[in-house]
Amino acid sequence: MVNIKIRNFHPADAPAVIALWQRCDLVVPWNDPQRDIERKLADSPDLFFVCEIDDRLITSCMAGYDGHRGWIYYLAVDPDYRRQGIATQIMRHAEAALNKRGCPKIDLMVRDTNQPVIDFYHRIGYKKDPVVVLSKRLIEDDPGN
Repeated sequence: MVNIKIRNFHPADAPAVIALWQRCDLVVPWNDPQRDIERKLADSPDLFFVCEIDDRLITSCMAGYDGHRGWIYYLAVDPDYRRQGIATQIMRHAEAALNKRGCPKIDLMVRDTNQPVIDFYHRIGYKKDPVVVLSKRLIEDDPGN
């Protein structure tokens, strides 16, 4: 595994993180990445992680905990740095942070068309649960999430 520096997100990281998400095809028309960052910073900024190599931001991971389950969002690794164990390292960091809070289980959502990412999560111990994800938009004029 490559040696990386994992740290908490800082607001000044926002442009680099959004650019990373765009390079990794995580930004979709109905999500506003800046608004997602602002929401995360208002809720639990201590669970928003980034990785650097030589002061270059190359990875992000948002974790969340609602008291019942942990969640992972926006796991992204710069395409130039993939397959070096970086995603596994930041996931272990997020898992440890959630475990420290007493989180018993982590859930995450992956688009069903993204088989390489599904395969990654299987390799690090995640399994498919027999559930269906349902959602309801609470703010109609907000295209995010």
